[in-house]
Amino acid sequence: MFGGAVSRVLVVDDDAVIRNLLEVNLQLEGYEVSLAIDGGDALTQVAAAPPDLILLDVMMPGMDGWDVAKRLKDDEIAAAIPVVLLTARAMRADVQRGTDLGVEGYVTKPFDPDELLAVIDRLLGAGAGERR
Repeated sequence: MFGGAVSRVLVVDDDAVIRNLLEVNLQLEGYEVSLAIDGGDALTQVAAAPPDLILLDVMMPGMDGWDVAKRLKDDEIAAAIPVVLLTARAMRADVQRGTDLGVEGYVTKPFDPDELLAVIDRLLGAGAGERR
């Protein structure tokens, strides 16, 4: 938001390489980034300090991204936070499952960083020439 607060993005992925790649790219674009290594960590962080947007991997050990998304969307406060599923699962049924859960975006891995940034900017209301 131009002239306003920096948007905060929570990246949830069990793969350290993906987490770090997203962290660097988002920071270069002016976002504040928090990292979570699994679903439980993500829910704890959201409860403590809700981010402006969540990038959520689907295939994680323990609590997977589907379960995390459901818990977020069932929570009165967290439900308003846009969630973008970031996953290798590209089947139509998977995309529909995300839609049914109420997530706001679905980006498949491997992803184009510019495509992902466009989705994030759209969801956070940042337009051309408007930076975080």
